Amino acid sequence: MISARVTVAAAAVLALWLAGCTTAPPIHEMSDARQAIAAAEEARAAELAPQTLGEARRYLLQAEERIREGSYGIARSDAIRAKTRAIYALQASQAALEGDGSL
Repeated sequence: MISARVTVAAAAVLALWLAGCTTAPPIHEMSDARQAIAAAEEARAAELAPQTLGEARRYLLQAEERIREGSYGIARSDAIRAKTRAIYALQASQAALEGDGSL
């Protein structure tokens, strides 16, 4: 009787662990990253913060590749990094425009 309980408990733990490994594609994170990059581009980040915007774009491309590979956890991290870098590019562009008096 005890071994049956242990077997059922082990099976339940294994099922939960496997469910945790199978994640969904990071659709929301990818969308957020694309929107942040678009906002940075509208704020002239390609001109005013090209390195940071380039990093955002590279992270987004990496995320897309990871999705094709089925590595959703890594893709999610790359998409979040892309969004973060795009926000930095946007902020740098806005600061440059404010300092320039072009707003």
